[in-house]
Amino acid sequence: MLKRSLPTLVCLLTALAARGQQAPPAERPQTVSVVVPIVGSTDGPNNVRWKTDIELRNDQRSEATVSLTLPTAPDQPSIITTIPPGDTVRFPDVVGETFGFDRVLSPLVVETLGRRSVTIRATAYGVRGTEVFRPQPIAVDYSNGSAAPLRILSGLSFSDDYRTNIGLANLGDTVATFTLALQRLAGRNVAVSHIPVGPNTLYHVAIQSLFPTITAGNDFAIVIESTSRNTYVYASVVENATNTAQFVQPLVAPATTATR
Repeated sequence: MLKRSLPTLVCLLTALAARGQQAPPAERPQTVSVVVPIVGSTDGPNNVRWKTDIELRNDQRSEATVSLTLPTAPDQPSIITTIPPGDTVRFPDVVGETFGFDRVLSPLVVETLGRRSVTIRATAYGVRGTEVFRPQPIAVDYSNGSAAPLRILSGLSFSDDYRTNIGLANLGDTVATFTLALQRLAGRNVAVSHIPVGPNTLYHVAIQSLFPTITAGNDFAIVIESTSRNTYVYASVVENATNTAQFVQPLVAPATTATR
């Protein structure tokens, strides 16, 4: 289970009291944690503003109490909402409008009181003036913080036509080290980087920053090794001419895949 920040737990307990319920003495209420690997409200190249919309749907027969937390943002802010059965709550530009941050990127932890999570949809998109560019769905991580030793991000490019951002998130209590192997062909490393990421920290950078000796290329893959729990990885490939992006969800890599 993800470690709950104090503000989130207090909010959940307050919600219980407001609903006329009491948590058993010395016990925390049961919750289910789900992670959206990246949400943000920030400026990017070509004068494009990037935003993220969140949609929560309660498919259960009773009211759902849900908290949303930005674990790598300043002060780890949390909000809480209740969703009637069968209803949907939407948070347009969740970082900018809901939390009031400018130029902040963070994973989003969604905790639902009870045994089942609400259904979560996340969408990122760019805007420039009156233009709204094609949105990209963001895959939600339901792994509950369990670590796959090897994960792979494929279909990556960095050239005049495309750029790629890589995200390494550590929502644990200690430093997590990510070993990243850049590959053109499976099992053949072009370059390797070792990146330590502090607790409750998101490392979101251009792929060239991780592998400075590589100047350009298409259809790369990165094999990522980390044995720490509560770590998350992702990539986003953006077409420079159209400002449309493709979120890349990690897949579990074969145990024989090498990162060294």
